[in-house]
Amino acid sequence: MTEPSPAPAFPRRYDLDWLRIIAFGLLIFYHTGMFYVTWGWHVKSVHVGTGAEWAMMLLNPWRLALLFFISGVALRFAADKLGASTLARERAVRLGLPILFGMAVIVAPQSWLQLVENGEFSGSFWQFWPHYLDFGSDYSITTPTWNHLWYVVYLLVYTLILAPVAGLLSRFMTGSGARITRVLFAGRWGPLVALTLPVTPFILYRFTLDPYFETTHALTNDWANHAHSLTILLMGFLLAKDRNFWSATRRALPFALTGVLVLGAVLTPLWANWDAMAENPDWNWLVWPARIARIFYAWLAIVTMLGLAQRYLNRPSRALTYMTEAIFPWYILHQTITVMAGFWLTRQGLSVWVEAPLVILATFGGCALLHELVIRRVGFLRPLFGLKPKGSKPAERMAVLVQQ
Repeated sequence: MTEPSPAPAFPRRYDLDWLRIIAFGLLIFYHTGMFYVTWGWHVKSVHVGTGAEWAMMLLNPWRLALLFFISGVALRFAADKLGASTLARERAVRLGLPILFGMAVIVAPQSWLQLVENGEFSGSFWQFWPHYLDFGSDYSITTPTWNHLWYVVYLLVYTLILAPVAGLLSRFMTGSGARITRVLFAGRWGPLVALTLPVTPFILYRFTLDPYFETTHALTNDWANHAHSLTILLMGFLLAKDRNFWSATRRALPFALTGVLVLGAVLTPLWANWDAMAENPDWNWLVWPARIARIFYAWLAIVTMLGLAQRYLNRPSRALTYMTEAIFPWYILHQTITVMAGFWLTRQGLSVWVEAPLVILATFGGCALLHELVIRRVGFLRPLFGLKPKGSKPAERMAVLVQQ
């Protein structure tokens, strides 16, 4: 009797590894930019202004959505390999330890310097730290806090929610789900469907949830943000191994890129004059079309990144192998380094053209040095930054585990 042939392995997706690195890298650049724009942040440069806000606004609609989408893809590969219970246990440790350590240690200097700049505290960090760890401290900000680590907190919660049904969803996507996506994405109109259909839930959330639930990153009472983030993560999970979807995104690349350029050019002046436009009755009719156009812009940007990565980045390299492990510790470290370096540099009387490159250099250089010289070499620190213990197999690529 002939043995049934095993299911073909899903090809290794180096492009998604690169996209994960790029998404985190853009997030690091975005947070260095927050030191200079007029929007509220933990500490601010003396050179605050609107000069870079147009670029920040072009990046803002899709930077985190791309990261959550790739996280959903990673979760699918991990769930198919590990199973529900192992996935939940492993991710509880791999994400939980960095959250706890990050809140207690890594994020603490951000709160200290924010309160120093606000005039609420005047002592050293070592004098501040016991107060920071005291949940009863009476400051204008919550302490202890997770600040930029909210993404890791949300990812852990979403993972624990999806783990019990991960197997069921995976089986659906290899059966009925695959037949549905074949109808949607495989035909002549597949690229058009891939560019338009996924925005539907986000438009619905924009009308029904966003006006009533301000984004808080506090986990509780953050329902609009949860709807957006969990939906895009679930989309990544469901479509992770769907060849029809990935083929449609490749074919859609020229249209997605054109749409991003056109919508970016149209929306940038509207965003720059948003308050005046919203308050002027003559222009008020543009508000909701612009909001819907922003949702399309965000998804088209994600499809563009997916298509470009498939075309140009789907290949291995030593840099990819190294950065796949390094980027998560970089993410954990980066905002604290930006806050500390910026707080000191902006008090040195430097011009913005000297100060800003130094803040960026300090952020990326500090992340690189701390990871290379300390984190990856000191055994007990590795799990605190989301890395496997020293001596284990190389850190698995989060987004490209080969189907087992």
